[in-house]
Amino acid sequence: MTHLSTLQEPAVAAVLDRLFASAEQDEAAERRAAAALPSGFQPDTSQERADYFAEVYMPVSPEGGRLLYSLVRATRPRTVVEFGTSFGISTLYLAAAVRDNGVGRVLTTEMSAPKIAAARGNLEEAGLDEVVTILEGDALETLPAHLDGTSIDFVLLDGWKQLYIPVLQLLEPHLPPGTLVLADDTEMSVVQPYLAYVRDPANGYQNTAFPVADGMEISCRL
Repeated sequence: MTHLSTLQEPAVAAVLDRLFASAEQDEAAERRAAAALPSGFQPDTSQERADYFAEVYMPVSPEGGRLLYSLVRATRPRTVVEFGTSFGISTLYLAAAVRDNGVGRVLTTEMSAPKIAAARGNLEEAGLDEVVTILEGDALETLPAHLDGTSIDFVLLDGWKQLYIPVLQLLEPHLPPGTLVLADDTEMSVVQPYLAYVRDPANGYQNTAFPVADGMEISCRL
C-alpha cells in the first residue's frame, strides 16, 4: 500500500507552491523596504529588523524543507521549537511531519505582526494550524513562559542570525541527549560565531554540515 505524506496533499502543496513563488521576489521586497527607510537609518533592534523585513520571506529552501520533514518523521519529537516563523514555509514542513507522526506539537516564534497574521492564514489554509502554536514577540521573552518543565526534542534556528547562540543557550537546559538542532543559512558570515559554538566539543554537540541552499548545520545534543 502506498502511503502519501501530508506534503503531497493538494491544499498543502498549493500553499507551499504559492509561498515559494512569492519568495522569489525577496530581492525586490528588500529594495522597497530600503527605499522606505529614512535617510541613513539602519535597523538595529530585533523589532526594527522585523519591521524592516516584514515583506521579505527569507524562506528555507525546498530541499531544506524536505530535510526537516524527514528528520522530524524519523525522530518523532513531542515538542518542536522553531525560532523564526516568517510566513510559515518551514513551519508547514515541520507541522506536516508532526501530523503524519500522529504525535507532537510545533512552537514557533515571530516578532512581525504582519508575518504572524500571514503565517496563521497559511497554516489554516493548509489545514495544519491545529498542531502549531505561534508565540508572538521576542523569542527570548516568549519561549521561557512555554518551556517550564518541557523537554524539547527538535529545534530549528532560522530567525535573526545574531540570536542563534542566545536562543540555543536558552533552550539547552531543555534539550535531552539526542535532540537535533538545525541552523539554516550557515553560509552567511553572521552565523560563523554560532558554528564555532556548536562545533566546540566543550559545548556538547556532534555536528554535520548539510549542503542545501545557503547551508544547514545539523547538531546532535550529546
